[in-house]
Amino acid sequence: MNAPPIAHGGGIAAAAARYGGRPEDWLDLSTGINPNPPALPPVDAAAWHRLPDRHRQEAARQVAARYYGTANVSPLPVPGTQSVIQLLPRLVAAGRRAAVLSPTYGEYARVLADAGIAVDRVAALDAVGPEHGLVVVVNPNNPDGRFFPRETLLDLHRKIAGQNGLLVVDEAFGDMRPDACIAPLAGDAMPGLLVFRSFGKFFGFAGLRLGFVAGEGAVLDRLEDWLGPWAVSGPALSIAARLMEGDTAAIARAIAARKAALDAVLAGAGLRVAGGTDLFSLVEDPRAAGIHEDLCRSRILVRPFDYAPHWLRFGLAPDAAADARLAAALAGIGR
Repeated sequence: MNAPPIAHGGGIAAAAARYGGRPEDWLDLSTGINPNPPALPPVDAAAWHRLPDRHRQEAARQVAARYYGTANVSPLPVPGTQSVIQLLPRLVAAGRRAAVLSPTYGEYARVLADAGIAVDRVAALDAVGPEHGLVVVVNPNNPDGRFFPRETLLDLHRKIAGQNGLLVVDEAFGDMRPDACIAPLAGDAMPGLLVFRSFGKFFGFAGLRLGFVAGEGAVLDRLEDWLGPWAVSGPALSIAARLMEGDTAAIARAIAARKAALDAVLAGAGLRVAGGTDLFSLVEDPRAAGIHEDLCRSRILVRPFDYAPHWLRFGLAPDAAADARLAAALAGIGR
């Protein structure tokens, strides 16, 4: 029996249907996506007209290798990292269990369990044992921002690889701290390591449905085969290649400024930030459910968690006017 679908952030239409207003009237702070994407670069007509030829994919892979610093491998473009999460059960040897460092992005445990794989939601790395053929670590973690330095993950990789297992490191929120990421070490010289990177979060184009995977060439070939031909659109490949070669430092500075503004609003409202990443803040408060409801009545959506009713995740607001709107709504909440 399959697990029920997970309620992710971004459900503006459902929120509007329940609380009123048009979707465009709402301030969506329920996701961890850059609210100020850069200008879309021009896309040549052939990218729209033709199926994505191999040369276009190879060009994007070369740019991605430079951007992610993966000198040992050209990352595989995929139609969003969720697409390869769906394929992870195929990489687990029969009879092996999976360990997912939790709490974290819920699709990992759900997909693995739905495939009939026994999943242990572990709270610490030392809970990983020889029975685990697949281990998942989201780093920085969603939603609490837990972070492990590269050396810690390398120690974990040596342990897992030594028992013929696979370590998956999800660096979807890693763009703001590239020097700490493990993606540059992925490749044939690091068997048993697979690294997921998200394009849409940092660049703010989640609608492109684009991610990259770094790892052993043979594993990437298998993933590409399982995804089938033309998995990533030509326009997505073209846009990614141009933006990853652009002024990403300016994007990072804008995100940092937005994050500082969000945390200032939360502090001014007397809310405690218990964690987060550069693209969101996690608030811990016993009144979280009521705060969520009151914000919805103000047409502001944040992310609650059924497994942690004292948590709320706040994404970045796009500008000072949105900061003021959030501050005013929080000021109106009974304390």
